[in-house]
Amino acid sequence: MLLLCRRRGYKASEMASAFPRRRAAGPLCFPDRATAGLLLGAKLRFAIQDFHPERTRLTALPRGGVAVGAGVARCLGVPLDVLVTRKIGHPAEPELGLGAIAEGGDPVFDAYLLDQVGLSAADLDGVVARERAELARRVEVYRGGRPAPEFAGWHVVVIDDGLATGVTARAALRAVRAGRPVRTTLAVPVASAPAAEAMKAETGEVVTLVTPRRFRSVGEWYAEFGQLTDSDVLTLLAALR
Repeated sequence: MLLLCRRRGYKASEMASAFPRRRAAGPLCFPDRATAGLLLGAKLRFAIQDFHPERTRLTALPRGGVAVGAGVARCLGVPLDVLVTRKIGHPAEPELGLGAIAEGGDPVFDAYLLDQVGLSAADLDGVVARERAELARRVEVYRGGRPAPEFAGWHVVVIDDGLATGVTARAALRAVRAGRPVRTTLAVPVASAPAAEAMKAETGEVVTLVTPRRFRSVGEWYAEFGQLTDSDVLTLLAALR
């Protein structure tokens, strides 16, 4: 993000004021991902028309999405699996996500951001190769050799802990749709309004708990938003089996 600001000509002092260290909580602040998942599951039960648990598959995006997905799974009584995704970051500033890739899918890029930083998709070939390798490692860790879930004929609910630009969710939904589900739903506790609107082109339903007018980051809507580890993901999945 700082790289993008520099490109637009902001001074260091202006950038510092734009990104204060103290996180301001929004009007609705979830205690943690687990609580957000329970609340999201309760909303899904009533928001999805013709909801049939026996025809539904929940798939969460590791790592943070699994903590939310575990709460949804408990609320709905539906098994939870994972769909592994990886952000494709700027070569010089990896935290600036320019695209994403999901297992079984092709890279998806944010055309607007690519234009803003003056890069093309081809410029990110090296980053994509590294993220593919990490994606394959995580698939092996999380599944332990188990096959990926089948989506054909199912209602698939894709779950994450929030939606900022939407590029990761877009990659995940396209990978799911390639499996020919009868229906898809994207479910997140919090989403930026532009991203939630854009996702309507990728899925039949977008379910959120809050879509704030002023959105800065997903993390500001959680009192506890620590990074999860592979071990955390495996523990959450094991507890649901």
